[in-house]
Amino acid sequence: MWEGLGLQVFLMCLGAVLCSAVAASAPLEHSHRRRLSLHRHRERTGKEGQVLHRSKRGWVWNQFFVIEEYTGPDPVLVGRLHSDVDAGDGNCKYILSGEGAGTIFVIDDKTGNIHATKTLDREEQAQYTLTAQAVDRATNKPLEPPSEFIVKVQDINDNPPEFLHGPYYARVPEMSNVGTSVMQVTATDADDPTYGNSARLVYSILQGQPYFSVEPQTGIIRTALPNMDREARQEYDVVIQAKDMGGHMGGLSGTTEVKITLTDVNDNPPKFPQSVYSMSVSEDKVSGEEVGRLKAKDPDLGENGLVSYRFIEGDGMTVFEITTDTDTREGVIKLRKPVDFETKRAYTLRVEASNTHVDPRFIAWGPYKDTATVKVMVEDADEPPAFLATSYSFEVEENAHDGTVVGRVHAKDTDVANNPVRYMIPRYTDVEQFFSVGPEDGIIKTTRPLDRETLPWHNISVSATEIGGHHQDTKVRVNIKVKDMNDNAPEFATQNEILVCENASPGKVTSTSVNCCVGD
Repeated sequence: MWEGLGLQVFLMCLGAVLCSAVAASAPLEHSHRRRLSLHRHRERTGKEGQVLHRSKRGWVWNQFFVIEEYTGPDPVLVGRLHSDVDAGDGNCKYILSGEGAGTIFVIDDKTGNIHATKTLDREEQAQYTLTAQAVDRATNKPLEPPSEFIVKVQDINDNPPEFLHGPYYARVPEMSNVGTSVMQVTATDADDPTYGNSARLVYSILQGQPYFSVEPQTGIIRTALPNMDREARQEYDVVIQAKDMGGHMGGLSGTTEVKITLTDVNDNPPKFPQSVYSMSVSEDKVSGEEVGRLKAKDPDLGENGLVSYRFIEGDGMTVFEITTDTDTREGVIKLRKPVDFETKRAYTLRVEASNTHVDPRFIAWGPYKDTATVKVMVEDADEPPAFLATSYSFEVEENAHDGTVVGRVHAKDTDVANNPVRYMIPRYTDVEQFFSVGPEDGIIKTTRPLDRETLPWHNISVSATEIGGHHQDTKVRVNIKVKDMNDNAPEFATQNEILVCENASPGKVTSTSVNCCVGD
């Protein structure tokens, strides 16, 4: 408390100075003077010469301002200190201490004028706390107690908005409704949000119309057009601007890029590129072999584009089968059982391709399937001759003369050419060459008499080879039974002596048995 003295601290705002220094600047809010007043304890002398004591009260201070980023040629006058005890004779000395005293803020110890000698940046330090005091110049003894006050750096719009996390990447389903939220972008402004509009941001879209829009106050990006189709265009490069000063002219701005990708939905049915497919298969193919492939195209991705195939009608549904190649998404037609050119030369099938996953939101856009006709032509293959029977069984009497007919085998060429057939007996099936076969008529004959007692059965093979073509051959089993003839007299198995007693009665059986055997 200053006893019997009054220190008036007049702090003049920088605004008044800037009004004259910067001709283009608008009038500043704080161009008038503010006064820092201290309610002090005073001693007063009454009429009777008594010392009157006034009760002590707390001192009150206000904030004072200096505008940041001032770049004028002279130091900025912040304010002026003045004490009631200063008679103007130079005995009163003003002292300034605290943050920035002597470096940023200097005081004229005679006049009490305070100047800022450096350019201030509110974003580095927003305010400074200083202490003022009046002392005797000769003795440095305080004339009044110290008084504290604050100099606040007044913000100017010197920081543009910044998007700290850009560029951004976002995804939104294709065919989304207008107004669907894509993402929110947020910019920051280092200026003082509590003073003026320096940090009041407004968002706008510079690139990306008419497909997207942005909410001015929130930065939420939304779809702006209906039925955006991923298959027509998948990616969009959007540029968003944030502008301070509420978006008004003269505000600073910053931009960021947002890459928006449309994700796939099942909005396209499968479609066969053609209505009829022609395929062929050789009659010599076996079950399980591939006949051909067809593909219904679906531009959707992932499971949205999965297609399954099936036969819905046709005369070959029991002869062929169709499966789905999961890698190529093709329908693969295979043989279920062999085909025969001579029996049936063509088949017609109706194939249906359908999506395996249908999005209920787009069910009305269906049906999500398509059909095509497949015509399969059976090609003739050069097949070996075929015997009329799978095997043959004949009988021949033993001891029959050579050249005796045993039987006949018959084979024919089943191909359209119907080439003649030549017969032969593979020697490894008739090593002793008991039989021969007519090369043209297939008649089997004996080449020598056969003995049933030596070999009752003969198992041979007959080969039929087509003349011309690829000389393919086939074989058939022939079983020949040798029939028994009465061509062997009985014979005793051993030589035996029979002894008869001389007095034996007629009809009496001796104890010795006689064994004989017959070859037939």
